[in-house]
Amino acid sequence: MLHPQQVRKVAIVGYNRIPFARQNTYYAEASNQDMMVAALNGLIERYRLQGLLLGEVAGGAVIKHSSEFNLMRESVLGTSLSPFTPCCDIQQACDTGIEAAIYIANKIALGQIECGIAGGVDSTSNVPLMLGDKLRNILLRARRAKTTGAKLKEFLKIRLKDLTPIAPMNIEPRTGLSMGGHTEYTANYYNISREEQDAFALQSHQKMAAAYEKGFFQDMLTPYKGLERDNNMRADSSMEKLAKLKPAFNKTSGTLTAGNSSPLTDGASCLLLATEAWAKEQGLPVLAYITFAELAAIEYVEQKQQLLLAPVYATSRMLKKAGLTLQDFDYYEIHEAFAAQVLATLKIWESIDLSKAFGYEALGRIDRNKLNVNGSSLAAGHPFAATGGRVLATMAKLLHEKGAGRGFISVCAAGGQGITVILEK
Repeated sequence: MLHPQQVRKVAIVGYNRIPFARQNTYYAEASNQDMMVAALNGLIERYRLQGLLLGEVAGGAVIKHSSEFNLMRESVLGTSLSPFTPCCDIQQACDTGIEAAIYIANKIALGQIECGIAGGVDSTSNVPLMLGDKLRNILLRARRAKTTGAKLKEFLKIRLKDLTPIAPMNIEPRTGLSMGGHTEYTANYYNISREEQDAFALQSHQKMAAAYEKGFFQDMLTPYKGLERDNNMRADSSMEKLAKLKPAFNKTSGTLTAGNSSPLTDGASCLLLATEAWAKEQGLPVLAYITFAELAAIEYVEQKQQLLLAPVYATSRMLKKAGLTLQDFDYYEIHEAFAAQVLATLKIWESIDLSKAFGYEALGRIDRNKLNVNGSSLAAGHPFAATGGRVLATMAKLLHEKGAGRGFISVCAAGGQGITVILEK
């Protein structure tokens, strides 16, 4: 451990991901490990990392099979990185990718390692199927039984309905509501209209389509299984098309639809982090520095509208530590779990009364022309643990192309958590 005055600057020096794919499309049969290896191999090839011993590789997945208890280590062993590279699995819902980056960054800052990779992956197609509690308990009792007769006695308790598998459900255990269900409460509480949500979603698709056309993502992606672009992106979307979609969560009076909500998605991403000295040795440019980060949690069981609003707390605390205002940024990347969640967050920042309810002063309005300038999750999709790497990479490239500046990042997560980050160039 080092003394505070010896803390070193941490740079993002590389990035890669595979194109994100809607659930049950191109990657329907790919495992988390398959996709993570593909993303890592693309990173290794792009930055000539073959055979190198790195300080550590950290990352994870939100939805994992029980056999994936050592996912990152097994993924690294499937690449050309040195097999002596240690690895760590991390999981913090949709914050996973960014939390992995902070984990690696802190080790670099404290002098424990010189470089590392942070990653994230998720498959919502190739998911683990669980047994019901009744069948599971029968099988466990049969396994413990000492005689064939005792085993058979347990097996005879199985009924046909007990054989029905249970797939993971995207719901909050303490409320029984999906993330979209909670966000319906958010949209209603903060008066976010259907039209506002659709307009915001349309902009995300249009901006991402434009970014692809100008080649922004060309050096950020490794094609995988025949897919070269995020296949959720709809360049031909329109307000008319979005208006025809039916509510997805509250079927009677809801405003959230498949068009203004991020879809279930498969994908993987990774980032290469290092000291300035290591980057120089490898001939790699410093794209941006990670300078501040803040994690927060919020009560959402009683206040159902608050599930995805923890970044409100994280933002105020982080800006205070950094001595900055919300307007002191050249770009803003806010994860678009739902259009309503982003719009509610912006509304809270702008309102004295709404901010006061969170115990903070209003942060003010941002220049929305600087927000998600190349589109975000509504267009790209949202493979839970992989989104953080995509967002960090996008911001790092924006700042590197600009040559100077400061970027603000915010990601909300299940369980009422959220994380914010500042990148600087």
